[in-house]
Amino acid sequence: MPLAQGAWVDLAPGWLAEADDLLPALIGGVPWQAERRQMYDSVVDVPRLTRFYGADEEWPHPALRSICDRLSALYLPTLGEPLITAGMCLYRNGRDSVAWHGDRIGRSRYADTVVAIVSLGSTRTFALRPVGGGPSIRLVSGHGDLIVMGGSCQRTWEHAIPKTSAPVGPRVSVQFRPAGVR
Repeated sequence: MPLAQGAWVDLAPGWLAEADDLLPALIGGVPWQAERRQMYDSVVDVPRLTRFYGADEEWPHPALRSICDRLSALYLPTLGEPLITAGMCLYRNGRDSVAWHGDRIGRSRYADTVVAIVSLGSTRTFALRPVGGGPSIRLVSGHGDLIVMGGSCQRTWEHAIPKTSAPVGPRVSVQFRPAGVR
């Protein structure tokens, strides 16, 4: 789906056939890390758990390399380089979230790129809006779904997983990125 300013997003519901096996393996097998961040005048807990795997690290499940290779093959004509890292977030329940942001660490601040996200577990809203505000687009991110943000999306759009009061179970998102993008 084309967005504005050279950005685009793809959504492929049910893309990952092995989602049922991968979800419990990641929840139980990843050494999840809790982070704390400065927010205004205090330091607060980040409302999700995270873990990042670089290209040269051993990833926690062999299926992740295979998934990364499949995504690289799909998006190589667009991106011109492979996806090589796997960042992960564990949203334990509806209180876990991520605020509006773009993945702007590294060269995604100034260059077009691709970030491919595989969603496992409970369905959550994946929201997008133009940088600086404006009407948002809300996508449904369910078990085994693939969301790919490309072009200028990381610079010109922001994305978020909002909190929800609905009773939801855990969700793991795996973000595959090329070198130098975070």
